[in-house]
Amino acid sequence: MDWNCSATLIGSLPHNDAAKAIDLILSSGIDVPAWPQLPARGYAENMYAQTGVTLPGIRIDADAKSITVDLDDYDPMEFYTALLSEDLDHYRHPRQYFEGLHELLERDIGGYRAVKGQITGPISEGLQIFDQEGRAVIYDETYGEIVRKNVNMMARWQAREIGRRNANPLIFFDEPTLTMLGTPFASISADDAVSWIDEAMEGVEAVRAIHCCGNTDWPLVMSTQTDILSLDAYAYGHTLALYPEEVADFLDRGGSIAWGIVPNTIEGISIETVENLERLMEIHIGALADKGLDRDLLYRRCLLTPQCGLGGLEEEAAPQVLGLLSGLSKRMKERHSLS
Repeated sequence: MDWNCSATLIGSLPHNDAAKAIDLILSSGIDVPAWPQLPARGYAENMYAQTGVTLPGIRIDADAKSITVDLDDYDPMEFYTALLSEDLDHYRHPRQYFEGLHELLERDIGGYRAVKGQITGPISEGLQIFDQEGRAVIYDETYGEIVRKNVNMMARWQAREIGRRNANPLIFFDEPTLTMLGTPFASISADDAVSWIDEAMEGVEAVRAIHCCGNTDWPLVMSTQTDILSLDAYAYGHTLALYPEEVADFLDRGGSIAWGIVPNTIEGISIETVENLERLMEIHIGALADKGLDRDLLYRRCLLTPQCGLGGLEEEAAPQVLGLLSGLSKRMKERHSLS
C-alpha cells in the first residue's frame, strides 16, 4: 500500500482528558488519526495492562504497577470457549482501560485515508507479565500460548471496530522488547519470535505493523507477516541501510516503512524544524537509494511518525510534535508530488 508520506502517531499522549486528546489529533492535520493511550489517567492505561485485561487469572495491581498471574490457580475455560467460538466480543476493550479508543470511535472518522490502533505485541506482553515465582509467563508453554491468542483476538476485535467506522483499519503491534532478543533478558530464539508474532497477527483484518522504538534485528522483523516496519528513525534510521537486500525484498512484497523521524522529547522538539527533519529523511532514504533501492518507491511506501509515544511530555508540548509531524508530511508530499 502506498502511504505517500502520510502521518500518524505512536502510542500515547500526555493528556488526562480523552476528549481533548482526540480533539488535538483530529485538528492536527495528520492523515491517519490514532487512538492514544493516556497514562496520565492511571495504570489502567499502561500498554501491558490494556492488553492483559482480558487474560484469564490476570491480576493488575495499580499501586505496585505490576501484572501477575498464578499459574497454579487460574481457570482458562471461559477464555478458550470464546477463542474456539471466535467470540470477538469476549475480547472487547473496556472503556476504563481504553478511554482514548472509545472516544475516537465515537467521532466521525470515515473520511480519513486510514485509522490506526495498537496492541502490545506477544513478545513484549509475555515478558512483562509474571507468574507466582516472578518468572515471565512467555516461558510457560501453556500460558505463553494464551498470551499470543489473547493478543490476536484483541487485535481482531479492534480491527473490526475501527473497520466499522473507516474502510482502512491499521493495527500496530508494539514490541519494544524486541531490542532485548538474544540477551539474558529475552532468551527467545529468532524462529520462535517470528512464529509467535505471526501467530498474533493471523486473521487480523487490517494493515498490520510492528513498532520497535529501539535498535533491533530489522531483517527478523521484516521476515514476519507484517505489512509495515515502524522504527525510531530519529535515532536509528541509519541502521536500515545496513540491510539493503532485506529492505528491497520487503518493499517488493508490498511492505512499507513508518519512519519515526519527529523527536518525542523536549530537547528534540526545541531544536528541530520541519526543514531539519526533511533533510534527515533525505539522508536516510538517500542511503538506501545509494545501495540500489528505488527512491520513488521509498517515498511512496513511507509513513511518518514521532519516535515513539508522547506520554512522557507535558501536555502543552504535544501540539508542537504534531505540528512538526503534519508540517513535515505536507512538505514531503509537495516536494515529491505525492497525493
